[in-house]
Amino acid sequence: MAAMPTSGTAVVSTPADEQILITREFDAPRHLVFRAYTEPDLVRRWWPARRGRMTVCEIDLRVGGAWRYAMVADGGFDVAFHGEYREIVPDEKVVFTEIFELPDGTLSEATLNTATFAEAGGRTTLTLLTEASSREVRDMILASGMEGGVQEELDILEELAVAMA
Repeated sequence: MAAMPTSGTAVVSTPADEQILITREFDAPRHLVFRAYTEPDLVRRWWPARRGRMTVCEIDLRVGGAWRYAMVADGGFDVAFHGEYREIVPDEKVVFTEIFELPDGTLSEATLNTATFAEAGGRTTLTLLTEASSREVRDMILASGMEGGVQEELDILEELAVAMA
């Protein structure tokens, strides 16, 4: 049976005051989901969701390596994030910091993100845990409208992984 992408199925929860947990199952093996999550040519296709055009996709996928994503969002404003990789287990886990670059040049506080890829029966569950410095920072992230963008991003990520199978 052919893999069938799903839509809008990521579950966003707050297991602790400083945490956001996103869980999403993909109808694709984890090595393909991991590739789509970490390879620049593929990240360029899902990261901006359906909300703009990606202008920067820099990935130095190694411990201590940096990453930076930027886009021009619909409406003409710039959105950019950067961080550093802390831990990488190929096809299993990526731990990285994430800093939002505000339009005035100031930087947000860093969050620590852990993306875990688990496979069962040819399907992959991605869990993305974001750890903020406080409940207030966590709540600002949630209030930013991030969930809609994440749903779109992960739908496209699944489409890419399924197409590579």
